[in-house]
Amino acid sequence: MASDRPTFPPVRLRTDAELARDALASPLLARAVRLARWAGPDTRVGAGGELVDEQLPAAAEALGLADDEDGEAYASEAWRVAVDTGLVEVEDPADDADGADGARGDEGETGTARPGANLALVTGGSPQDVLSLWLDGLETVFADATAPYVEDLEALVGEDGSIDFEALDWDPEGEADFLEGVLGNLYLLTVSEAGPGEAPVPLPALAASMVVPADMGEPTDDVLEQVSDAMMRLDEQFRILEPIGLVAYEPVDEALMVEADAEGGGSEVPFDEEDVSRYGMVRLTPLGLYGVRARMLEAGLVVPVVGELADKGAEVLLDGIAHYPQEAARAETEGWLAGREAPAAARELLAAARGTDPGAPLRRLHAQQALSLVGPEAEPAVREVLDDRELGGLARVWLAERGAAEVPAPPETMIFWLAVDTIAAHLDAEGDPEELQGLIQGLIAGHSGFFEAAWRVDHPATADVLEAMGRLHPDKSSAKEARKAAFKARSRG
Repeated sequence: MASDRPTFPPVRLRTDAELARDALASPLLARAVRLARWAGPDTRVGAGGELVDEQLPAAAEALGLADDEDGEAYASEAWRVAVDTGLVEVEDPADDADGADGARGDEGETGTARPGANLALVTGGSPQDVLSLWLDGLETVFADATAPYVEDLEALVGEDGSIDFEALDWDPEGEADFLEGVLGNLYLLTVSEAGPGEAPVPLPALAASMVVPADMGEPTDDVLEQVSDAMMRLDEQFRILEPIGLVAYEPVDEALMVEADAEGGGSEVPFDEEDVSRYGMVRLTPLGLYGVRARMLEAGLVVPVVGELADKGAEVLLDGIAHYPQEAARAETEGWLAGREAPAAARELLAAARGTDPGAPLRRLHAQQALSLVGPEAEPAVREVLDDRELGGLARVWLAERGAAEVPAPPETMIFWLAVDTIAAHLDAEGDPEELQGLIQGLIAGHSGFFEAAWRVDHPATADVLEAMGRLHPDKSSAKEARKAAFKARSRG
């Protein structure tokens, strides 16, 4: 009975303006902007657009990092982001025709650089323009995070300039897939109602999610070693990803490495359950949620966001929130209702709730929940469907909850039709089994001869509902009656 579900629960994102401010405040993009403003006619770059070594001290000074032992490395990294995002434009030395510009340094022929056209977007562009720049920067940083560490790169470069990847024992696609998978798991943990939300996730748990099979009981020593290796790999990658603002990361305590070496543990890190924070803690920032979602959308995944249904019709809303977590469904519905007058919204919801397709019961349940958020001025619209077999029951519930006068009693056929429809909706939602079991017990206890009447109900899901009641009811006698009624319903059909 279940309909197609989105791969991920919906996420609540900050506004584009807030995210753009976060992007500009991220250390790496902020440095890239400063270097773009610093670049000028005297700025020399190599064949790949990188700053030549002689320029790095001045670049570090421009960033206020002249006294930092890693200042030149930070400057080089920021310059690469500036070039890749179009904040800086470089002129290849091969295209440089002037003799004065064909200067040579220790790195060979050099080119020039100047502020790029995209630099104007930092102050004059829209929030979407800024976020586009940031996503380009994230692409560069992601590539850095999945690149291998090489002490002697020149030894791996062939005569034709190509790199011998086999000698590196590096699988670029595999590395990228691994990090994408980790970020996807971290995203899912963040947006799931049962997850930690904005709280950080221990690195061992994240590494285990990529290594330990879901059906494995006690991990083997080999698997534990793989988890330890994955932790060390992620520790390096998150250190690289943090400056672009994707994650907030508390690195692995380096003393653990010393302890592992002292105990002869090789690559396996000894685990101390009492202080899990020593093994690294990571969380996606609000900007990181935006960035990971953007990458997943580009990969073709279904990644909903709260608020994207506000301008859609009621049928799209009800189908869209069909399998949202409760809080997200309410938030999406409130946003949808905010732009509509109550009577018109009620009529649209009720019209969209009709149907005999497999998803219709859950649509009606969500329509009922949406109507609970609508004010009393919707009463005339709700009364219009009192005689409708599919909607009359939920209309009476809505009126009774508001203490409305003159609510007609429902005919018995409507009572049982609503009972079947309600259980069908809960089965499709795949909610809490104990809650559904309690609903079933309550219905049977409240109606003598329930199954004798229920199998006659002209509802597409009658037989399926009765079979489910036979599986779920704890009383053997009632369960047997339910199965008999299901057989009668199928025979009648």
